Amino acid sequence: MSDGNCQNDVLAPPSSKKIKINNENDVSVSDIEPQLKDFVLEKILNNNTNRKTVCVQGKFKDKSGVALVILEKNAFKEEELDNDGYFSVDSELRTFFQNDIYGNFECFPRASINGVKTTIIYPATEKHIVKFSQQEVHIVLETPELYEKLTLPHLEREQFNLQWVYNILEGRSEADRVVHDNKCEREGFVLLPDLKWDGLTKETLYLLAIVRQRGIKSIRDLDGSHLPLLKRVRDEGKKAILQKYNVKGSQLRIYLHYQPSFYHLHIHFTYLRHEAPGIHAEKSHLLDTVIDNIEMMSDYYKKSTLPFTIREMDNLFTVYETNGHLQRVNNIELIDK
Repeated sequence: MSDGNCQNDVLAPPSSKKIKINNENDVSVSDIEPQLKDFVLEKILNNNTNRKTVCVQGKFKDKSGVALVILEKNAFKEEELDNDGYFSVDSELRTFFQNDIYGNFECFPRASINGVKTTIIYPATEKHIVKFSQQEVHIVLETPELYEKLTLPHLEREQFNLQWVYNILEGRSEADRVVHDNKCEREGFVLLPDLKWDGLTKETLYLLAIVRQRGIKSIRDLDGSHLPLLKRVRDEGKKAILQKYNVKGSQLRIYLHYQPSFYHLHIHFTYLRHEAPGIHAEKSHLLDTVIDNIEMMSDYYKKSTLPFTIREMDNLFTVYETNGHLQRVNNIELIDK
């Protein structure tokens, strides 16, 4: 149990035991042991040729409910660029063309190094479908007044279920993936690989720190009372990543999203060379800058105008559109005509 200031808390090492949740009322990916051969494609939601990802909607044979499957090409691992990997006797080249000193081919390496990162969401809700669908995007400049009047009521009505977050914090799920676990209820957090990362390739390193303190939805809720928590996440997160992955703190991008994908405070740690999704100015806030702003003004993020991106299929877009703050692309086109 924590003392009053959490200064003497013992940092728990990652558990090697995976704990399974048994709840007859829960139906999830772990219950169906999904096989891609049983997946029935119904719709392609998003084919991102830049990031080499695709999200498709469908269902599993003999199962009710919608399923989403996200396929992503893996980054190259430097240790596989040798004669046992891509340059082995098993690699096959098919020629597109050859012209003087230039040749263009398609390479088919052996299957064991040619995997595709696969994420399955089942059963998927309408919110998941909206989240992963390709659509028009807009920027909102959210004042504190707009947050209180439009954004916050919407979040309280429609945010994603956070049970999966609590499962991690309580050690009931993904315990074998935890890199660092500080048990302090006020300043503690769990650090583990993000679902976007395979947990192996340094070049795409991506971890997530989920704080234990409940009730902090986003950067909007932060003030001076949270500085010890934010600094602890930063400092202990850097130390844990250096020890496990040999990546220095100066090589990490540590940031918060606004708006976040789920409304329980979490902080992103990515390798600086990795262009992870959501690192751009309209969404990402560096943790050191957040700390500095709060040190200058305790309620900085309660008074600031914050930008965020919003997609046209999001229900929050409709809220802002109805109140005269946004207009759909198609509507603009009709006006111009």
